Amino acid sequence: MRILHTMLRVGNLERSLHFYTQVLGMKLLRKHDFPDGKFTLAFVGYGDEREQAVLELTHNWETEHYELGNGYGHVAIGVDDVYQTCAKIRAAGGNIVREPGPMKHGNTVLAFVEDPDGYKIELLGGHE
Repeated sequence: MRILHTMLRVGNLERSLHFYTQVLGMKLLRKHDFPDGKFTLAFVGYGDEREQAVLELTHNWETEHYELGNGYGHVAIGVDDVYQTCAKIRAAGGNIVREPGPMKHGNTVLAFVEDPDGYKIELLGGHE
């Protein structure tokens, strides 16, 4: 068994695809419209989904905004250098919501970025 994907509902698919592909450097792996159900599924990730977990971006055509609720935490992405990654994300227009630095009560270097829908993405150092 393995984790296949995490699904996030997004209000504007093109804006979210831009963020995940252009700002975070993922690839659009596949995208499919379901006209009868009025929704689109887009899968993004850093590698082949047969080998790696990916994100499923679900866009319900008639919904422009979602409340995140208080149960969602974050998606974590391992990077080699958190400081350098944040500089690239910022240059690409990304929103850094927790500047890079050591975590409280530990030594792990991390940062948080927010996607266009408000989902938090944690960047963890020393993982590439």
